[in-house]
Amino acid sequence: MAREFLHTEIEYLKGVGPLKSEVLKKELGIFTFEDLLNHYPYRYIDRTKIYTISEINEDMPFVQLKGQISGIKEIGVGKNKRLTAVFKDYTGAIDLVWFQHIKWIIKTIEPEKTCIIFGKPALFNRTFNIVHPEIEWVEESKNASKMQPVYSVTEKLKSHHLDSKGISKLILTILSNPQFAVEETLPEYILNKNSLQPKKNAYTLIHNPSSNSDFIAGQQRFKYEEMFFLNIKIASLKLKRNRISKGFVFSKIDYFFNTFYNNYLPFTLTDSQKKVLKEIRADFATGKQMNRLLQGDVGSGKTIVALLSMLIAIDNHTQAVLMAPTEILAIQHFENISKMLSGIGLKIELLTGTTTKSRKEKIVHSIFDGQTDILIGTHALIEDDVVFKNLGLVIIDEQHRFGVAQRAKLWDKYATKPHVLVMTATPIPRTLAMTVYGDLDISKIDMLPAGRIAIKTVHRYENRREEIYDFLKSQISMGRQVYYVFPLIEESEKSDFQNLIDGFENLKTVFSNNKYKLGMVHGRMKAKEKETVMNFFKKGQLNLLVSTTVIEVGVDVPNATVMVIENTERFGLTQLHQLRGRVGRGKEQSYCILLTSQKLSNTARERIKAMTQTTDGFEIANLDLKLRGPGDLLGVRQSGLLDLKIADIVKDEELLTSTRNDVLAIMKNDPNLKNPENSPIRNWLETLRNIKGDWGRVS
Repeated sequence: MAREFLHTEIEYLKGVGPLKSEVLKKELGIFTFEDLLNHYPYRYIDRTKIYTISEINEDMPFVQLKGQISGIKEIGVGKNKRLTAVFKDYTGAIDLVWFQHIKWIIKTIEPEKTCIIFGKPALFNRTFNIVHPEIEWVEESKNASKMQPVYSVTEKLKSHHLDSKGISKLILTILSNPQFAVEETLPEYILNKNSLQPKKNAYTLIHNPSSNSDFIAGQQRFKYEEMFFLNIKIASLKLKRNRISKGFVFSKIDYFFNTFYNNYLPFTLTDSQKKVLKEIRADFATGKQMNRLLQGDVGSGKTIVALLSMLIAIDNHTQAVLMAPTEILAIQHFENISKMLSGIGLKIELLTGTTTKSRKEKIVHSIFDGQTDILIGTHALIEDDVVFKNLGLVIIDEQHRFGVAQRAKLWDKYATKPHVLVMTATPIPRTLAMTVYGDLDISKIDMLPAGRIAIKTVHRYENRREEIYDFLKSQISMGRQVYYVFPLIEESEKSDFQNLIDGFENLKTVFSNNKYKLGMVHGRMKAKEKETVMNFFKKGQLNLLVSTTVIEVGVDVPNATVMVIENTERFGLTQLHQLRGRVGRGKEQSYCILLTSQKLSNTARERIKAMTQTTDGFEIANLDLKLRGPGDLLGVRQSGLLDLKIADIVKDEELLTSTRNDVLAIMKNDPNLKNPENSPIRNWLETLRNIKGDWGRVS
């Protein structure tokens, strides 16, 4: 019965109808009564407190005052017409102003009668006023002692009389319906353990609270529930994977690994790299498919760990594959790995979208016969005709750049699943990583190789451009190269693109001498054009590369020592750190210059301060998570996991940990949720599957 009522289509709710229901569906994704109940308020206005006029100050978002209205005047004509009045209480007076619905307001105002007004105070000519206040006559006032919920709405919703108050009215219609019933989704012992409200009560507390403690109790219930089922989802995936995914057993370290490690390893491994290798070797020995995420900051040495892992796979008579998101990165990996392994007799091939048909046929035949030991490439690796004789290890570089289905194509075609190592140079805070990649095991390289020179990062305002240009010229005169990055943000792409072109033309004027060679890359260029310019820069044929953020993570140009970032205030912190990582790859001192206007928001100042004070990617990622939230970190949105309506994994980290512990305890004792006490969980999961289809894989 509860399910039936809550699944009623929204157009059948009193006050909605066909027209409003279409707007609710398109603007908010609300199709049923339940969808509307799950459209939670994002804040509340405290209508329990009545201030005096003498208490008003500029920092107050809203105030509620009790007194009388007098001195009503119409001023101006036509579009400039407005209505003014004076509102008084025993401590003073304040102006009220209306610009719309003037005739109706004049009719409703009862001068000198006691009323409660509500609105946002603003300072105008050193006098406070309230524009378009809400008015409630004291004997009619129903809201004088309530917390008023505020819902997110759009202009289109408002045009259909579905503003925040309109949404609230519809929700109250559902809550007051005699048929309103809710199926409990959490076991009673979980509610008791965590002091949570039953679901039906929680809906009333969150949408129609009488006090501050009411809405806190309602919020806590729904935050817990969201995080609980998020963790159930992750734990279920991991259990399922461990149960069904048999993998190769790599039991030995043999000729190829030992020969390379003892004779060709280009530098001594850090303790952090050794620790990660031990974790990978332990996975190789279990007989289960390894699914490991390797996090490591820019330049931390992930590639050498990946290479050593591939050599273990080859020592155990299997093949290895490395997939990169772009041709430039794939070629770079191919060249570097081929160079490092040149003395030990392995066959390494490169397969990309530009590989000729005849060459591809040879490569495909070679991997099918088992002659090729390591295949490196791009999306071309996941085509149906690419089949390995005995694929034992898949490594995916910059994993957030590939979709779930794309990645799975590399291993789904094989009966025995190859081990999977996914790598990212985007440090992800532990809380977020455990949530987004909770069904993967996580390794972290948190040390840079010995001898790396820290990048010097400085902040400069626009009025010091000439000084910056002189510095760039001095670096170029020493044979160095420069990246010069402009923002190209989707919302303002047209004006940003013009700024990029204008900036490039300006730099050509500044660096006009024939000894300077400039190039430009941006997202509107064809891939081939872009790669041609990037290759010119890699080969040292360009001194200065003007670019948007399309310069790839991982592109290795050791001779590039300066990164200038225009309009730094418009970039996110993690993105700035990634850009900075394009320099500092050689033996010379490198620099990152953050160029901004004089006018900066507090958030922008915090980002810039962090960039100038630390080069630790994990520290930066944690601050970025606090400043911007999880949705802006690379790869998080496409995971589909963080579709949270009310919980916040940053602010509610303690609750996230608590729910994870509860879920782990349940899964340990009752992995299939067969115990009667866990039937609410089982029933709700079944309902979710019927609504959304079975959950896909995370990684």
